[in-house]
Amino acid sequence: MKRFHVLSTTIGAGALVSLGVFAAVAANPQTPGSLISSEMSTGVTVTQSPDQPKGQLPAATPAIKGPAPLPTEEQGLPG
Repeated sequence: MKRFHVLSTTIGAGALVSLGVFAAVAANPQTPGSLISSEMSTGVTVTQSPDQPKGQLPAATPAIKGPAPLPTEEQGLPG
């Protein structure tokens, strides 16, 4: 008798999940080919401005010279 309850519970849960999937698909229909023509792209687009030729960028220099001090919460005990 206990196996029947486990089996019927499993079948009922599967039926509920299936109905949920069917309802989600029916609520959001897909047009044919919509997955193929995705507009999403990744990467970076770099455009060189015409007034500044290649190689004329200034060299990057750090604003702070030497080692940076530790924050006060990480300095430890004095002495």
